[in-house]
Amino acid sequence: MKRALNFNAGPASLPQPVLEKAQKTWMNYNGTGMAVMELSHRSKEFEQINNNAQLLLRRLMNISDDYEVLFLQGGASLQFSMVPMNLLEKGKTAYYVLTGSWSEKALKEAKKHGKTKILASTKEDNYRSIPKLENIQFTEEAAYLHLTSNNTIYGTEWSEYPKLTNVPLIADMSSDILSKHINVSNFGLIYAGAQKNLGPSGVTVVIIRKDLLERSQDSLPTMLNYRTHAKSKSLYNTPPTLAIYLLMLVLEWMESEGGIKVLEERNNEKAAILYKAIEESNGFYNPHAVLDSRSKMNVTFTLNNDEMTAAFLSAAKEAGFIGLNGHRSIGGCRASIYNAVPVEHVIQLTEFMKKFQKNYR
Repeated sequence: MKRALNFNAGPASLPQPVLEKAQKTWMNYNGTGMAVMELSHRSKEFEQINNNAQLLLRRLMNISDDYEVLFLQGGASLQFSMVPMNLLEKGKTAYYVLTGSWSEKALKEAKKHGKTKILASTKEDNYRSIPKLENIQFTEEAAYLHLTSNNTIYGTEWSEYPKLTNVPLIADMSSDILSKHINVSNFGLIYAGAQKNLGPSGVTVVIIRKDLLERSQDSLPTMLNYRTHAKSKSLYNTPPTLAIYLLMLVLEWMESEGGIKVLEERNNEKAAILYKAIEESNGFYNPHAVLDSRSKMNVTFTLNNDEMTAAFLSAAKEAGFIGLNGHRSIGGCRASIYNAVPVEHVIQLTEFMKKFQKNYR
């Protein structure tokens, strides 16, 4: 069966071995005579899936026992609200770094729950870069600092994170989690929608330092309280069972590939190949992000006018490339090259780009 050359930003490409394994167990998981989505979430079979997924994530990211790992619903967008609801204490201020649309939306939700401040922003430069943050000093009124680690729309990514001592660092890592090594202990809370690097849409991973759970108040709605999910091992209500199963399979695949070290090397290779093709086009293709802020997950670029862009996207679609349209808010082109996108597909894309440039009149 021919597979698409999938460069969608999310839901995105999944590893072929994961899909093949899921297909084999589709009608009969582990001898139960039922598909995974038919299993009771209280059954020992699903409990094992849930536990395995958590253990694999802990192992791959080296997550210590100082943290809870939660599998929630609602996507990163719900976390825009849950983070301030749980962590923005009365009389405190939540600080936000704006690097794109998703950090703007996170700030918008936080404003509904308490006092906020913008620590830094690159909006004036159309979010082409990541701000330089050095020697940050917070007073006791700071509740946390929030940032978006990778910006899918604008194609920028943090290469180094702010070093904080007395204020928790909160990160939306939806589009680059497990694409490179990070030190989890530098963060108070990490959240990520699964539909880019972790699995299918429907499950959201939250990694929260246990001491921060003390900030969650009993007055919060039960389902929006982190302590609810920590106490119940993410099984307070019916979870997205199929999404968690596929998350587990993706994590198994990552481990079998050699873990984050191998995935990071591969992602660096893919990004280098694609950015080189853009740079060597002599201005036919133009990168959106500045050099030191370029994302290795979402490569954004433009052509010189709308007519050229439309012709490129039309020819790319005809050649079998999927998902190269830029986000509707800024246009242009975007190639999302997450963990599951093979190096060979990136090479094919660059060969197409060179051919299109040569033949375009």
